[in-house]
Amino acid sequence: MNSPKRLLALSALATAAVVAGTAPTVATAAPRHADEPVRPTVVLVHGAFADGSSWNKVTRRLQAAGYRVVVPANPLRGLKSDSAYLANVLKNVPGPVVLVGHSYGGEVITDAAAANPQVKALVYIAAIAPEKGESANDILGAYPGSELPGALNPLPYPRPDGSTGTDLYVKPDKFRAVFAADVPPAEARAMAAAQRPIDASALDARSEHAAWHTLPSWYAVARNDRTIPPAAERHMAERAGAHITEVDSSHAMAVSHPGAVTRVIEQAARATASR
Repeated sequence: MNSPKRLLALSALATAAVVAGTAPTVATAAPRHADEPVRPTVVLVHGAFADGSSWNKVTRRLQAAGYRVVVPANPLRGLKSDSAYLANVLKNVPGPVVLVGHSYGGEVITDAAAANPQVKALVYIAAIAPEKGESANDILGAYPGSELPGALNPLPYPRPDGSTGTDLYVKPDKFRAVFAADVPPAEARAMAAAQRPIDASALDARSEHAAWHTLPSWYAVARNDRTIPPAAERHMAERAGAHITEVDSSHAMAVSHPGAVTRVIEQAARATASR
């Protein structure tokens, strides 16, 4: 027969397991004193040719600073469906949110944040920050300098409805030069091998919302970007009225300059924290 103490211990273990299973992607924040501002949860959204691991170095820094962090998988299947997916993720994140997007992830956060009162700030890291009705290809076509088009490898794939889509990959031998020029070669090769493709239609899709019109925003410009021209990044940042930081970085800024990226995110978090 189980003793009362053993029953209590088993009950505590079961409760802990249930709680742990409800929010596997949210890190536990440091204890908060009553007079401290409420820290937002930081939601990090990756873009094309990457996955959630591209945020690992930033995630660890934010967690060490006491922030809760969520890094959802961006489906990369289409702007409308990707934005709807992220909007649903946000519904399950309690409290205020600082929403961060890299590259194409910037488009997704711009749409997903619309009409969501939880989102207090947008942070763009070498990202597309479109106006309503604007696409990624509109931005890339308006500013010369992107080496991405010549580095892409398009491959057909079957969609669930029976139609054929086109997945875009960056050719492995061009990945480092175009996407991650300041990342060590071995690390860049691993990133190229693990890259997630984007459906080509996502880059032609037009934004349905531009949440930066109503939300404060921060933008980290990658001065040495060969994927999105730095001039395009500056234009989008200035148009959004963003707080701008410039970094001598390739497109893969969160990998090569995680400290600088973390500082920009923390600026947004501190500026929008509530008591």
